[in-house]
Amino acid sequence: MAEPWNEQQLIADGFEQAYAVLEWHDGPRKGLAVINGVPHYFEGWDYDPADAADEHVVWPASAAAVAMEREQWAIFVRHEVSEAGREEHPGNGGGDARYDELQLLLAPYRQAPDGARRLVGEVRLDDGDRYRPDGGRPLVAVAPKQ
Repeated sequence: MAEPWNEQQLIADGFEQAYAVLEWHDGPRKGLAVINGVPHYFEGWDYDPADAADEHVVWPASAAAVAMEREQWAIFVRHEVSEAGREEHPGNGGGDARYDELQLLLAPYRQAPDGARRLVGEVRLDDGDRYRPDGGRPLVAVAPKQ
């Protein structure tokens, strides 16, 4: 798993806010984050902890998608910080009607469109809480590598 970074250092290095982590495999692999000042979905699968730069596919997210993602993330976070068991997890379906509805509404936005950009960049975690209802400060971000 990726090492946490100091928030001030992330900002100084050009990293920006994340709104949600949609998939996690040894680190964030898919999510919604600000890239160059604009909300984008990002997806990258070739995570190698020895190589800080990974290739990601990125595409802009509409304001409507961002609002729905943030709402669904808040539902997810409320569960993660609660005492509820895995069987009640909203990601399993059937545990939270609004979460399930958002899952259906967001599915088309989460698919990389034709013409999505490829970006070589880094994904880093800050040293704060992983589950923040508002997406928090730079929880995870994709910053272009020069």
